[in-house]
Amino acid sequence: MLNKGDKVSVLDDAIDGIVVDIKGSEVTIETLDGFNLIFKSNQLIRNEGSMSFNFNKNQIISKKEVAKPNYSNKEKKSKKENPIPEFDLHIEKLVKSYKAMSNYEILTLQSETAKKHIEFAIRNRIPKIVFIHGVGDGVLKSEIDFMLGRYDNITFQDANYQKYGLGATEIYFKQNIK
Repeated sequence: MLNKGDKVSVLDDAIDGIVVDIKGSEVTIETLDGFNLIFKSNQLIRNEGSMSFNFNKNQIISKKEVAKPNYSNKEKKSKKENPIPEFDLHIEKLVKSYKAMSNYEILTLQSETAKKHIEFAIRNRIPKIVFIHGVGDGVLKSEIDFMLGRYDNITFQDANYQKYGLGATEIYFKQNIK
């Protein structure tokens, strides 16, 4: 509890002063420079003795700590839950130098890479993957959509817009279908 005449310091600022008025939880202090400032009482700490910076660390920490809510996370994530595999089909991610490649060769390489990832996901029973193809002219996206349409038990849609924008496709593999 603070009283008039107590020497205090502001917890979150380098301000020292003397308490000149107390109204409820609001405390007016006069700074060493002669200014009157108003603070909440929980923002101030009393200085014992002279105006020094020798504070009791535990006292400051206990005043600043916020009580943590007493609840536990009911939703436990399974340890087996893996992140969704993402495959970037941009040509610069697939080869070191593509300057000598024609557009046809680039599209063929991107399509073959996508097909390998699809086959791998089917073999390993991966439930969902994402292809990052970019926006561009839409040629690669059209090629991927055509390729995915030829598979049974696969559904696909545009991936999360917030995360990928318009340049990604999310592929779902239906499992255990007879």
